[in-house]
Amino acid sequence: MRIAATTAAAIFVLDQVSKYAIVQGLNLIERGVIDVLPPFLTFRMAWNRGINFGLFANDADFMRWVLVAVALVISGWVWLWIRRENAGRWAQISAGLLIGGALGNVIDRIVYGAVADFLNMSCCGIENPYAFNVADISIFAGALGLILFTGGDAKGKPGKAGRRS
Repeated sequence: MRIAATTAAAIFVLDQVSKYAIVQGLNLIERGVIDVLPPFLTFRMAWNRGINFGLFANDADFMRWVLVAVALVISGWVWLWIRRENAGRWAQISAGLLIGGALGNVIDRIVYGAVADFLNMSCCGIENPYAFNVADISIFAGALGLILFTGGDAKGKPGKAGRRS
């Protein structure tokens, strides 16, 4: 479980440092938009009160705490699941990505009342209206990794990816 814990800690720190450096350090919170390599990379300030793409966004303080609780419960469940399964290296890394990202967004909700999103990427004539952050990328990659690197065969034995490395 050391791999999962190290990955979660690294992602948490990377997420929080990147948010502080961009949102506070570059004053994106007041500037709103900074063109870095337009249109491929733009820093665009967005406060996400909901989940992905602003779903379930609500200005009610109640929803903020519901989302904090859900993230903490899911993180705890994933930790216990991976630990109980004696998961392999890639499953632990995936769990760490998901947990570190979820905890990074939890801190935002507690401190700011919403998740600080700032990365905006567009390409090939398609303009992306959404912003995201390091935690969001990690949560997505972690969830995908858990799908790919956990589970077993029909007899309940771990598959190749699920075996401990």
